[in-house]
Amino acid sequence: MSIFKKGIYFGVAVCDVSTGEYYATQINENNNFERLLDEISRFSPAEIIANDLLYASSEEIAKIKERFGLYISKANEEAFTTNTEKIIENYEIVSDKGIKIHTFEDKLFAVAAINGLLDYLNQTQKIKLEHINTIQIYNTNKYMSLDINARRNLEITERMRDKSKKGTLLWVLDKTSTSMGGRMLRRWLSDPLIDIFEIRNRLDAVEELKDNIMLRGDIVETLKKVYDIERLIGKISYGNANARDMISLKNSIKQLPEIKAILSKTNSALIQKLYTQLDELKDVYMLIDKAIIEEPPISVKEGGMIKKGYNEEVDELKSATTDGKKWLMELEVKEKEQTGIKNLKVGFNKVFGYFIEVTKSNLSQVPERFIRKQTLTNAERYITEELKNLEEKILGSQEKLINLEYELFLEIRCELAKQIKRIQNAANIISTLDVLTSFATVAQDLNYTKPTMTEDGIIDIQGGRHPVIEKMLPSGSFVENNTYLDKEADRLSIITGPNMAGKSTYMRQVALITLMAQVGSFVPATKANIGIVDKIFTRVGASDDLSMGQSTFMVEMMEVANILKEATSDSLVILDEIGRGTSTYDGLSIAWAVASYIADKEKCGAKTLFATHYHELTELENQVEGVKNYSIAVKEKGEDIIFLRKIVKGGTDESYGIHVAKLAGVPAPVVKKANEILKSLERKSALSKTTEKENKKQPAGQLDMYNYKLAELAHEIDKINLNELTPIEALNTLVKLKESVS
Repeated sequence: MSIFKKGIYFGVAVCDVSTGEYYATQINENNNFERLLDEISRFSPAEIIANDLLYASSEEIAKIKERFGLYISKANEEAFTTNTEKIIENYEIVSDKGIKIHTFEDKLFAVAAINGLLDYLNQTQKIKLEHINTIQIYNTNKYMSLDINARRNLEITERMRDKSKKGTLLWVLDKTSTSMGGRMLRRWLSDPLIDIFEIRNRLDAVEELKDNIMLRGDIVETLKKVYDIERLIGKISYGNANARDMISLKNSIKQLPEIKAILSKTNSALIQKLYTQLDELKDVYMLIDKAIIEEPPISVKEGGMIKKGYNEEVDELKSATTDGKKWLMELEVKEKEQTGIKNLKVGFNKVFGYFIEVTKSNLSQVPERFIRKQTLTNAERYITEELKNLEEKILGSQEKLINLEYELFLEIRCELAKQIKRIQNAANIISTLDVLTSFATVAQDLNYTKPTMTEDGIIDIQGGRHPVIEKMLPSGSFVENNTYLDKEADRLSIITGPNMAGKSTYMRQVALITLMAQVGSFVPATKANIGIVDKIFTRVGASDDLSMGQSTFMVEMMEVANILKEATSDSLVILDEIGRGTSTYDGLSIAWAVASYIADKEKCGAKTLFATHYHELTELENQVEGVKNYSIAVKEKGEDIIFLRKIVKGGTDESYGIHVAKLAGVPAPVVKKANEILKSLERKSALSKTTEKENKKQPAGQLDMYNYKLAELAHEIDKINLNELTPIEALNTLVKLKESVS
């Protein structure tokens, strides 16, 4: 990735050299650096090159390195030019809709980044990269914005804990048959769509593939025979493809007519478009089929690659080498007869060429015309004039054949390089079909439903499930939940309930279902109406960023600040336990203020799920329009509790923290002590509330002695250490307490 900074604006260009994909954009709105981090997160590059201004911005560079742990280097400043001549001359520049771009006046930051990256590629790769022929300048507003925290917290393509694929949304949805399809699926998940027509086209295609099992089965069977065409093209362009790579390409192209025939029977607009645009590449297939043998050697410099009938001179030289073997056999038979040496044999090595080998026991029969060449332990090696002449003929033709085959191979590779763009287009169609088929397979296997996409801003999910956790649990054991969010009366849901009851899972599943729908996938729900979301924000948990000198609370507040600045009425916000990193009253105050701000239509109005332990926030339902209370249902069974994992209307004022500690395996004495302390605190709280109520009833200046006595009594009880009292002491204490209130 190359990043060009000018003032507070950025140009970004990114290229995958192995496949030839090249994208560019520019960021010239508000909160630009945060948006730049989102773009880096979208592509996860291995290396970044920066212009002078960005590289000199040590704070920004430090943040990029800290967040992504990648290599950043300074590039040649003169390369970051806004001159468009070179790129127009050598590349096709298209928009994110695939339309050719002719004017660049409003895209100069992107152009500078493109030129900077092209210069770097030319310096490092040292060859013309034919497979990089199209540059797509995309608009960041074409895709749903997912900030770095959302990508990490929702575990879309990698797990937070170990960066593995298992346990992610990608892991659930990846049933692709080709490597190209797997890469495109990852790209789609990183770039959920906002255009409702594109999303509906994808969903209609998935629906047809899901419903038509025979069609889907035929496509999957054919796709399994397709190799990684994108990478093969890259190797051809780089000039390091061998004959086996060409056979892999030929065998992949061989499947295209069959795929086209299968697609001809489809109805959905997107698949019909793929059918129309799919080039069968028959000429490319014929070229490789005519020229290269089915199982060529790995090396391209040892011959044995070119098929008989492709080149007349190759055929003649091949005849000379095969005839040479016949000549040598005839010579061996003739010499055995003439010399009478029965075990005489003609051999070859790379040092001495061809020779006649005679064992030491037969040396007396060797004629004078034999010229000694090499002495071995139990044999002698000779040459003759006739053998020398044969050697020149045979070895001369072999050397010529190897050189000629290599020249022809380079010509074929060069010819294929001219067709790279056509092959890339076919590869792109195959990848798209592969992802759509994967979505259909997952929808069928996991009982997903087709979401209805709308632009009314309502998210209405019936029987929603978390795609990843559901797959990890035994079939049918995941508890479904409904969700309703809109832009009016149900903008912000405050969710209370104990830890481990499923609040975080529930909120994440709503975000994932929304994202899946906008990617074009079916969703884990019985019914889903999804109003297009422009951005998803999450504030879920935090770890101390000590290396940057920031505490948990500081990180949390920075993330909240970003959400409040960036969220719109079309955004979806997931907030989990805001304010818990500081003191109770501070945290409650911040959580209250954040919830009030987001719920306010004039200031933000984003659809929000807000999980909290501050039960006081349930009061917001009566005070702020658009706020609704929900809680996780819990069933009490004696001293134990059962989490029902069900979201129900209404708040709760129970935390069940000690029950959770017990479930987590905290030792029994600690749990028991915690219960005692809790009861003591609850008694104190009840007494203080009674005092408060009684005080409110008293006329100003009047004192109630009974309230003083209650407070005194509470103080005395609090001082008692129950664990150290003997039964007699306990009775005596009780008598004293009774006397003090009588």
